[in-house]
Amino acid sequence: MSFTHRIVLLLLGLSLVLTVEGKFPNCQFHWEIERAERECDTQLQQQQTASSTGCHGQWYKVACWQSAALGEVKTLPCPSALIHLFGKSGNLSRNCTERGWSDVYPLIFLACGSTSDEDDPSELVFYRMVRILSTLGHSLSLITLLTSTVIICLFRRLHCMRNYIHLNLFVSFMLRAVAVLAKDALLFSDDENTDCSVQPSLVGCKSSLVFFNYFIMANFFWLLVEGLYLHMLLLIIHTYSTRLSVYMLIGWGIPFVFMVAWVVCRVTLEDTRCWETNENPIPNRLMNWPIMASVIINFVLFISIIRILVQKLRCTDVGGNEQSQYRRLAKSTLLLIPLFGMNYMVFVYLMEPPNKNMNRIKIFFELGLGSFQGLIVAVLYCFLNSEVQSELRRTWMGVSLKQCVGRDYRPHAASVGRNGTESSAQFPRSSRAPSIQQTETTVL
Repeated sequence: MSFTHRIVLLLLGLSLVLTVEGKFPNCQFHWEIERAERECDTQLQQQQTASSTGCHGQWYKVACWQSAALGEVKTLPCPSALIHLFGKSGNLSRNCTERGWSDVYPLIFLACGSTSDEDDPSELVFYRMVRILSTLGHSLSLITLLTSTVIICLFRRLHCMRNYIHLNLFVSFMLRAVAVLAKDALLFSDDENTDCSVQPSLVGCKSSLVFFNYFIMANFFWLLVEGLYLHMLLLIIHTYSTRLSVYMLIGWGIPFVFMVAWVVCRVTLEDTRCWETNENPIPNRLMNWPIMASVIINFVLFISIIRILVQKLRCTDVGGNEQSQYRRLAKSTLLLIPLFGMNYMVFVYLMEPPNKNMNRIKIFFELGLGSFQGLIVAVLYCFLNSEVQSELRRTWMGVSLKQCVGRDYRPHAASVGRNGTESSAQFPRSSRAPSIQQTETTVL
């Protein structure tokens, strides 16, 4: 099986892993409340009420209230379901009066709800706009990357070490786009009539999150591989001595090691719900720190490549053809390498922006404009590549030539059928067919 066939099978196989139930996050709050209510009913049934005075225990709204004596005040912390939903801790109270339980005070939303600006209409419009922009960017990136992958796989003349690395980068971008689109469909479903009666397996939900994080990290490391390969291309003459397996190990293997460590930390330190919470910082650091390291290393490579190119362009010993080659390489570097690190370096120190405006800017660039990164890479690496354009032009001319020869052959065959013989005066041996072949050879 060739390398390109393995790439296609890898893409198809890993994309199918993301098919999970999309109702889990929408129903999580509902399931937690139902589970807490069942536990409350079981606990209250086991209690024995010795006196008919006072207030009996009951499940009310979102909390379990134990029995209380007349005049007693019961205070409970916010339910865990609300804490998971809003991330706010508070207290709820009720009085046991002669008329029974009083209403809950303060209001549940004020004590345990969100106090941020997420309910601000402008904030909701902003996040909806970013989501639409992100969906558009990832969809266009997925289409162009898939087209670029097919083009490189079809033309054997494009099969080389450089394009093999490009193919892996394309696959990582495609898997990242599929993962993001699947995650958005999973977390931001607009279906208000979702049936929450059947709970899906937590294994499927956790597995989808594992693959999502792995694809994100692998994409960053393949960006790093591109930077490493370009840096070696400028420094080392015999670049092809480095095996593709070494780059594969960096691009796919290192993220796999960190993801295994992340899963182990999740299981041992914070095995709660669908692993979407980050109360313990250690698993989150196992994800963020390798990505930050790859971004910083790629940025250093970018500075080094620019320095090398400037030195070579200023060198007076460089010949005209070689100098034009370096100029083309410099243009490609200036276009590609910033995509691999510059935009991430701007926000690498802003993991938690100090204010809302900076947070909006970070979200807009990373989620909105960042979704078009795969589209830009596909255009620069494939559609604007002179070798790809030459192969496409060659194929188009071949198809056009076949159609032209076919149209000329049909009247010729009909004439032979009517006359029985072919006139040598009308069709000399050295006239049309050799000239067509000669023209094709000259053009190609």
